[in-house]
Amino acid sequence: MPRVRRCRYPNCHAFAMMPNHYCQKHIEHEKKLQERNEFYRLHHKQNKQSQWKYNHITRYRNPVKQKQNKFYHSRQWKTMRNIILKRDYHLCQYCKALGRVSEGNIIDHVLPVERLPDHMKELNNLVTCCQTCHYWKTRFEEQYYGTGLHGKPTDNPPITDVKLIANLAAKLKNNHEFKHP
Repeated sequence: MPRVRRCRYPNCHAFAMMPNHYCQKHIEHEKKLQERNEFYRLHHKQNKQSQWKYNHITRYRNPVKQKQNKFYHSRQWKTMRNIILKRDYHLCQYCKALGRVSEGNIIDHVLPVERLPDHMKELNNLVTCCQTCHYWKTRFEEQYYGTGLHGKPTDNPPITDVKLIANLAAKLKNNHEFKHP
């Protein structure tokens, strides 16, 4: 007896013969489904390869980065992270400074570790933030402090005011959106 399954076409309850996903009435959709599945299979494979390279090569590109990454896998960091999340009630502190409320699950160093490593383990240098704010704050740090892989260190004074950082990162975001709609 051949194996069967329900047709994937909406509201069609006819049987499709395996390995097809559509019945004989809707079989023309089968090719499109196979193409879509193949695209996702290839894309997922490429994504896994680039993710592996990032996790195993880029993160350990020099001894300083290697030491930092080791810290982020330590019990001390996990404890600190939980303390900050509870302290900030899982709310993004940069959004809060701008008068918005959004959930955050990323712990961010107010003063970048790359330029000021002495403040890496200080609880008052950590805040909870959302993914969007973390992205734009990182872009701000690249310009202001010269952080990043190819950044040139600057002599700008450290900024510890979360509201000021949030405003400067938001200004950068708005300028970027204005230039690139």
